[in-house]
Amino acid sequence: MNLNPSIAHHLTPSPTLHINEQVRARWAAGETVYHFGFGESRFSVHPRLQAALAANAHRKAYPPVQGVPELREAIAAHDSRWLGISCAAEQIIVGPGSKSLIYILQMALAGDLILPIPSWVSYAPQANLLGKPVHFVSAAAEDGYQMTIENLDAVVQGISTGQKLLILNTPSNPTGQMLTAELLIELADYCRAHQVFIISDEIYGEVPHGLQPHLSPSRFYPEGTIVVGGMSKHLSLGGWRLGRAIIPEALSEKLMPALLSIASEIWSSPSAPIQYAALTAYVGDSEVQAYVEKCTAIHAARTQHIWSWLDEIGIQVAQPQGGFYMMPNFNRWREPLAEIGVHTSEDLAGHLLDKYQLAFLPGTAFGTDPADLSLRLATSFIDMETTEAADRILDAWHGSKNPEAFMEDHHPQTAAALRQLQRFISSVKGSL
Repeated sequence: MNLNPSIAHHLTPSPTLHINEQVRARWAAGETVYHFGFGESRFSVHPRLQAALAANAHRKAYPPVQGVPELREAIAAHDSRWLGISCAAEQIIVGPGSKSLIYILQMALAGDLILPIPSWVSYAPQANLLGKPVHFVSAAAEDGYQMTIENLDAVVQGISTGQKLLILNTPSNPTGQMLTAELLIELADYCRAHQVFIISDEIYGEVPHGLQPHLSPSRFYPEGTIVVGGMSKHLSLGGWRLGRAIIPEALSEKLMPALLSIASEIWSSPSAPIQYAALTAYVGDSEVQAYVEKCTAIHAARTQHIWSWLDEIGIQVAQPQGGFYMMPNFNRWREPLAEIGVHTSEDLAGHLLDKYQLAFLPGTAFGTDPADLSLRLATSFIDMETTEAADRILDAWHGSKNPEAFMEDHHPQTAAALRQLQRFISSVKGSL
């Protein structure tokens, strides 16, 4: 048997899924591992969503490729309110997860792909599978990996093709950063002038930390921004595999038929029971919304606690503003780390896993230079390895007015993991 040579050399597992498998194998062997490598919201499915899924289990007919009309209506109304844009059901396409929708968008749209560094692990591999050239916009750890128009322009000027695609992720996986209004205004003007279309991955947009509001590029560049999202993060529904994209009215006449054609040949339609159950998530149910707000508050408390601890001991890391990720950098200890054989972010991740039982993803998984000693840290899994553990934490939050006490009293694994990281930093500092 031979594999298709045009894709065989691209066939490597997703780093996020791979680290999860590595950790689970070590757990199965009886090892202690503190898991900062995998980002998945672990809270239970809200009872109303569970009931809605059970009530629609009988739905077995193929839904429309674009998605159940009632669901698209509900999504359009929700997104219009949430994003502050004008959005109609005809502009919505529903798919089996936002990742699948980003893939077919890359397939349907001509032009090279532009990615900020760092970017989520699947954007570039999807482009590679499609034979689409990928260009990276450089950014510095000391600036919190913030993209600048100057660095974007340096990339755009080197692309000979006319139309170009830029994928943004706000809040970001891996940094937790949000795009500011000032940058989005500049970016809209620039993209409008240089034939750059934006695919805006806003899957973490409903998990803000209250430090600044979530702003979509579609507010500032409505004619050229495709918004992608889903229910996996704020509603802890990753396994339901339901995503949606908003196609700008200016692009819809040509792009929507292309997307529907591709979808019809790949997935036909997302699961009918899941789509009908998802209506409950998008119609503005007050109980579901209160649950989302509570889960979001816990994600924020956990993430901000870990960030403040890292910052206090001198690890360089931009303060996350949403989601459940951050990207600490260890470049300031480059020389002592080199003395113990740590020269790359992969070396660093391996050293921390083998010597300190700490699981992180190396920055290279997100496009950073190997010599840039950055790691992606996920805050959503530790102390919530099971749904039961997550629900105990959810119950403990009830009425909590002191996030620090909440962390100290109900997060023993987090505390132990941070002590291990403190041991590592102390050993590095001690060798200076």
